[in-house]
Amino acid sequence: MTKNKDFFTKGIGRRFAHGGSLRASVLGANDGLVSNFSIVMGFAGGTMSAGSPEFILLAGIAGLLAGALSMGAGEYISMRSQRDQYEYQIDRKRIDLDNHPNIERQRLVLLYQTKGLSQVESETVATQILSNPQVALDTLVKEELGISIEQLGSPWTAAVSSLVAFSVGALIPILPFLFGTELLAILCSAFFSSLALLAVGGLLSLVSGKSSLWGATRMFLTGLFAAAVTYSIGYSIGIYVA
Repeated sequence: MTKNKDFFTKGIGRRFAHGGSLRASVLGANDGLVSNFSIVMGFAGGTMSAGSPEFILLAGIAGLLAGALSMGAGEYISMRSQRDQYEYQIDRKRIDLDNHPNIERQRLVLLYQTKGLSQVESETVATQILSNPQVALDTLVKEELGISIEQLGSPWTAAVSSLVAFSVGALIPILPFLFGTELLAILCSAFFSSLALLAVGGLLSLVSGKSSLWGATRMFLTGLFAAAVTYSIGYSIGIYVA
């Protein structure tokens, strides 16, 4: 059982670290949930006496749309910039390999010597690698730059994943306001948002190999604190305006 859990955790963790889309999805859902939960609670505190759940719903929808588009755009720019930087480094390494193959061969020999191979073994491995230009490029990029070409990730995939995940997370706190009265909707929003915070916190800890119970509790307390602060501020402003 433990081995299966470790295999699952390590596999998901690698995708979380390198794939881009899983990381963007989980973090996007977390941001959408916490930010819109706080927005909803802030407006709920400010409009409680006015009895206007439509204002809370409108604020929540606005927060969902603005946050999702901002999150998607930010994720795209971040991933695109990172990919551009990596592609530039890969192109430079490709040029070095084409223009100075002997120097790159010597680097490979030294690299494999540091890994414990003998001089002869290192030279044999380096020769075999350099016989295939693509394999040579992939190896040099991975060993010298720490970059895996297959794991660069797609900016568009990360952006769409982030946008959709943020929307899903942000939708949870506002759904009750489509069906219930204001007080009931606020209670349901807090309840369902709390469950979602526990789930997302547990997932984040799971993919990082930490205690899912502690991660769920930490996320729950953090989200609840943010919502409580915004509710208190909204309530104070509502009283002052009234």
